[in-house]
Amino acid sequence: MNVADRQVTKVRDLTTEPFNTSTHLAHAQQQADARGYEDFLIVDVDSHHYENEASTEIADYVENEVMRNEILYQGISRKGISTGFGQYQDLGGRLVRYPRRKSEEVPETPHRDITLMRRWMDAMGVDIACMFPTPLLNLGLSPRVDLEVELAMGYNRWLCERVLQEDHRLKSMLYLPFNDPEACLKVIEMFGDKPGVIGFMVTSTRYRGVYDNAYVRTYRMLEERGLPLGFHTGLGGQEPGLSTCNRFLTLHALGFAWHNMLHLSNWVINGLPERFPKLKVMWIEAGLAWLPFLMQRLDNEYMMRHSDAPLLKRKPSEYMREMFYTSQPMEMVDNARALELTFEMIGAETQLLYSSDYPHWDMDLPSVIYDLPFLTEGAKRNILGGNAQRVFNLDPVLSERKRARQAEKARASA
Repeated sequence: MNVADRQVTKVRDLTTEPFNTSTHLAHAQQQADARGYEDFLIVDVDSHHYENEASTEIADYVENEVMRNEILYQGISRKGISTGFGQYQDLGGRLVRYPRRKSEEVPETPHRDITLMRRWMDAMGVDIACMFPTPLLNLGLSPRVDLEVELAMGYNRWLCERVLQEDHRLKSMLYLPFNDPEACLKVIEMFGDKPGVIGFMVTSTRYRGVYDNAYVRTYRMLEERGLPLGFHTGLGGQEPGLSTCNRFLTLHALGFAWHNMLHLSNWVINGLPERFPKLKVMWIEAGLAWLPFLMQRLDNEYMMRHSDAPLLKRKPSEYMREMFYTSQPMEMVDNARALELTFEMIGAETQLLYSSDYPHWDMDLPSVIYDLPFLTEGAKRNILGGNAQRVFNLDPVLSERKRARQAEKARASA
């Protein structure tokens, strides 16, 4: 075949077009349409927005005048906490949504974050999304506890008033300033019954032991209110051992799993599941492959040293099977039996909750669950939305787009 006979495929250059989330996710939209998600409730339990883009707004909700002015001056950032990898998520600039989302045009109302959330949710087929901050996930490593408390309070006020109460499809597990146990109690009391608040979140990249008795009142308050407690992990490149990683790939593979492994192990071995049996605990953005390892490892150690875990009445793995886990980033291994066994070991049909981690570089579409050949349709429905609906006591709200498609199908079959 000579050059003249070859078909030429025109490739769109998105870097020269005005950025729009819906256009950016056009293939995700096609994938959702092809799979027929319109009668599936899909709840994304871990998605993100960039709260630093609203630094000026959030500063208005910070009560401490000195810190308010500091935020106005320097904005919300990693507060001097560096991973050593700079803009680690942009893959050398190949993900245009990172630098260009700031220029995306949106209407004056509703709030910018609401519009951007709706656009990616509709494209991916997501009905309800739990949104988390991004730079603030590193705030727990700041040596300034007062800063963590003031900024957490301001952010939570802003999120509840400006975003969550304006759209019933948007939810959040609010940030707990875990370095100050008394402040955690105040946050729960202030925001626990606000619209859109479905639980509270601790950032896992920090150095306070979850077993500290200073947190007993926090755990009891959440248990009594029926509000889940989530541990959202992160890179944590400041960890002395992880600081030896000279590639982002290594740090990402180990860091996100490590911090939740650490806190989960301390949670179980110190008997917190026995002390707070009705508290729903969730481990977020650590993937799944580490769970079989940790179950086996802790069980093995426990069977040899019962005396180190006197509060336990069962093996550690049995408590772990009663916890909840988010799916992203789900390790898609070549050996499908390994993934299937992982699902079996954690009781995924009732304990696993779908998450995308959008807009981050390693996001997962709902198809990572929907396309698994070893899951029944019932299991897919549970993981994609049913489990979250039960854990968070959510009203099942389908998106307008799904309702329109359902109506269209009903007319066609009439």
